[in-house]
Amino acid sequence: MKQPKRTLDRRIQGLLLTISVTVILGLVISFWPVSEVLQIPEQKPGDVAGIVEKTPSGKSAHETEVRKQFKRATVMLHAKQYDYAIKALHKVLEMSPKMPEAYVNMGYALIGLENYGAAHDFFNSAIELRVGQVNAYYGLAIALDGEGDIEGAIGAMRSYLHLNKNENERYTRRARAALWEWESQLKYPDANRPVGFVPGSLPSIDSVAQTKATH
Repeated sequence: MKQPKRTLDRRIQGLLLTISVTVILGLVISFWPVSEVLQIPEQKPGDVAGIVEKTPSGKSAHETEVRKQFKRATVMLHAKQYDYAIKALHKVLEMSPKMPEAYVNMGYALIGLENYGAAHDFFNSAIELRVGQVNAYYGLAIALDGEGDIEGAIGAMRSYLHLNKNENERYTRRARAALWEWESQLKYPDANRPVGFVPGSLPSIDSVAQTKATH
């Protein structure tokens, strides 16, 4: 009659061991840095406007969620998953409607989908919120070119180069190459373009210029 009791004890011990392992594993995972789990590089989207209530740790739950969604959108944007980036950025803008960086990245996502008109509007909104949001001018120039407004594209890219003080040199080279192409299109008719000029040779955007905006 003692055998069933011994079997029951073993089952209880096994159940307790399983619960203990599950709890410990859960704690280990919960303390993993998100950037390590997802291999996401640290992003600094800038100060989030409209957030005033802080927790003792210095960040409100609202701000934490905004930054989480912004980071997610940035990762999707770099991966060229434009639809997913747009969904995440919509959430960011719902929570923080005066965040110019979100408008800029939304513009780049829309450029990726070749929706130049909507991208144009988002870049303009970013500039209205912060005149010194440098990478908004870069995106605006590309959007205007996509709409066929070459003169407007030239003006926006010149503004980008004028405001660009500490920008990545890669984007500076691309901006100058774009200006050369656009100015050539205005200067030379199709039949008289200079040797070496290739229509549509504007460098593609494979990532977002992470410019720290000036105030």
